[in-house]
Amino acid sequence: MAQFTNQAQLTYRDVVTNSNVAVGETLEVLSISKTALVDTYTQGDSVTYIISLINSSGTDLNGITITDNLGAYEFGGGTLVPLTYIDGSLRYYTNGVLQPELTTDTTDGLTISGVTIPANGNAILVYETNVNGFAPLVADSTITNTAVASGNGIAPISASETITAVSTPRLTITKSISPVPVAENGIVTYTFLIQNTGNVPVVATDNSFVTDLFNPILSDLSVSFNGQGWTEGTEYNYNEVTGLFETVPSNITVPSATYTQDPTTGVWSVTPGASTLVVSGRL
Repeated sequence: MAQFTNQAQLTYRDVVTNSNVAVGETLEVLSISKTALVDTYTQGDSVTYIISLINSSGTDLNGITITDNLGAYEFGGGTLVPLTYIDGSLRYYTNGVLQPELTTDTTDGLTISGVTIPANGNAILVYETNVNGFAPLVADSTITNTAVASGNGIAPISASETITAVSTPRLTITKSISPVPVAENGIVTYTFLIQNTGNVPVVATDNSFVTDLFNPILSDLSVSFNGQGWTEGTEYNYNEVTGLFETVPSNITVPSATYTQDPTTGVWSVTPGASTLVVSGRL
C-alpha cells in the first residue's frame, strides 16, 4: 500500500490555522513479481524468466502491457542489452490455464501486449532469453533486468531480477602427438593443452590431476609442466608395466581467462588461461 497525506488551512481575520494531517492509503489492485529459474549465467546460457501478475480487484484488467529491458545498461554513450529474447518462447497463463499466444516486440527490449489479468486472479508469463556477447563475464558481474506493467489506467509497477556471472573454472583439455608418424623404438611426445575459460583460476588446493593410460607403453619418461621439468614421485607417477601415467594432485594449476570488452562495440571476448603438460618417452 502507498500512503498519502493531506492538510487544510483555515483563514479568518488574517489568522491562518492549520488542520491536522490526514493520512490515507491507496490499495494497489495489481502486483508484479519476477523470478529467474537460475541465479547464475555464462555466455551462451539460456535463462528462463517468470513474471507473476496478481489482480486483487473485482474487475478484469485488460490491455495490460509488459516491458522488459532485458538487462540493458549504459556503455560508451549508448545502451547495450545482454539478454536476447528467444522468439516464440513466451507462454501466457491466466489462473493456471494456457492462453493463446500474445504479441511481442523486440525493437526496444521486450514488449508484451494484450495481457489480461482476471478479477481476483492471476496471470503468469514465462519466456526464455539467451545470454549474448554484451553480458559481462568477470567474477561478481551481474545482469539486472526490470519488467514494468502498465495500461488500463493503473500506475506503472515494476519488478527486477538479478543473476550473477558464474564464478568457477571452466576447463578443457586437448591432447596432441608428435612426430607423426614415429619410428619404431623412437621418441614420442604427448602435449596436453589445458585451457580455462572461467573467471576463477585452478589453484593447488583444487587438487586437479591428469591421468592417461599410454598404449603403446612408454619408457624413459621425461615430463614438464609449463616449461618446468617434473620429477617422478613428486609431481607425477608412472607405471611402466601398465602404462598408467598420473600427475600428483595439486600440481596442475591453470590461470583464469582474460575478458576484454571492445570499446567500440561493447562485445566481450574471452582469452582462455592456459597450461601445458608435455610427456615424452620411448616406444
